[in-house]
Amino acid sequence: MVSERRKKLHKERNKEFEKEHVGERKRAREKERHEREKEVEKDREKIENDKEREHQRGNQTHREIVTDQEDKVTVKHAENGAIGGPEPMDICTTSTSQPCEIPSSDVTILEGHTSEVCACAWSPKGSLLASGSGDSTARIWTIAEGRCNPDSQNGPLNVLVLKHLRGRTNELSKDVTTLDWNGEGTLLATGSYDGQARIWTTNGELRSTLSKHKGPIFSLKWNKKGDYLLTGSCDKTAIVWDVKAEEWKQQFEFHSGPTLDVDWRNNVSFATCSTDNMIYVCKIGENHPMKTFVGHQGEVNCVKWDPTGSLLASCSDDITAKIWNMKQDKYLHDLREHSKEIYTLRWSPTGPGTNNPNQKLVLASASFDSTVKLWDVELGKLIYSLNGHTHPVYSVAFSPSGEYLASGSHDKSVHIWSLKEGKIVKTYAGNGGIFEVCWNKEGDKIAACFANNTVCVLDFRM
Repeated sequence: MVSERRKKLHKERNKEFEKEHVGERKRAREKERHEREKEVEKDREKIENDKEREHQRGNQTHREIVTDQEDKVTVKHAENGAIGGPEPMDICTTSTSQPCEIPSSDVTILEGHTSEVCACAWSPKGSLLASGSGDSTARIWTIAEGRCNPDSQNGPLNVLVLKHLRGRTNELSKDVTTLDWNGEGTLLATGSYDGQARIWTTNGELRSTLSKHKGPIFSLKWNKKGDYLLTGSCDKTAIVWDVKAEEWKQQFEFHSGPTLDVDWRNNVSFATCSTDNMIYVCKIGENHPMKTFVGHQGEVNCVKWDPTGSLLASCSDDITAKIWNMKQDKYLHDLREHSKEIYTLRWSPTGPGTNNPNQKLVLASASFDSTVKLWDVELGKLIYSLNGHTHPVYSVAFSPSGEYLASGSHDKSVHIWSLKEGKIVKTYAGNGGIFEVCWNKEGDKIAACFANNTVCVLDFRM
């Protein structure tokens, strides 16, 4: 009863906090959505389990397990004249009887967080994995290289706990919302609901606390050189911090709503997007935006520069993704194949200026319509619609080779897709909605962070 009362109190406090910050980040909406969907999910799982039992008893040649037409797990190939790629095909479903389910012997479950895990990131240099949670901590886990050893889960795990509260008890401002490693993998930056950015060493020591924002930080990124950190906040501003001096260098106050995402174009210029539907490209030292991109009709959730910094992709609640360049004001491409809000997008690590220069550059977008879509950015056309999830997809990540894409959804599953074939090659069903997925630099491990307080590391071998 006490625990129930505490939960109720926490929820009420949360509601008050959300009233104060109307239009704040999607996380608040997600929490409500999670509550509503839990019930639906229980029913759906019961139906699916019943169907699965029937299916195993019945005709083995019938390969699709569907609850209704919409949830059919198939790959739709674009019909709008996109080049290449296969015809529609059956793909491996997520049932455990299928060979593509990642076996539990290839999964390490990292336990310790006491609230949902919102963010995770591999160090670019070594075997360190960082995770950030609503429990007011980030953690740095040391993950042994090579195949995972499930027995090691029973032993003491090598983990550092980075506490963000330091004795403060304001429950509402404790979430660690975002984190990013510098290029050397020597420093980890975390952003929190308390509006502070913090920089930590790989030993778990707090190096700097950066205070100037007046609202939660939703996004933060190191520049490539590692001398500046960029933060975007609910207070409608973005700040560039001089890391060495441990102080703010410039605050950019162009948006009229919360800043939802930021992304560096190069070491001195970057893009920001907001609930005000606007995108600005800014430069350190300049008091006005270098470029203003107008075109979205809803909150802009995510902005990402391609590997060379020449194209900017954005996605929005207006159900479109757009591609822009600095030479013109209007978008180059308007990508309109999703049927619900687009939550996030990623560029492939392919094309000119990358480690995979002979492969074509593509863009992936993930939506509340449960699909991931892959785009030909030259033509502005759909290559594949990857239809395997049954709930909103919150995160996508390309493997370092650009051959595979991992996606994580509120349906509790991670799917790994072959981009050559446009189909699922591996899948893992966890025990909570998934907020983020990411690959290590070798491309043989995928981390996923879950709403049930865990982080899972999956061994990936084809």
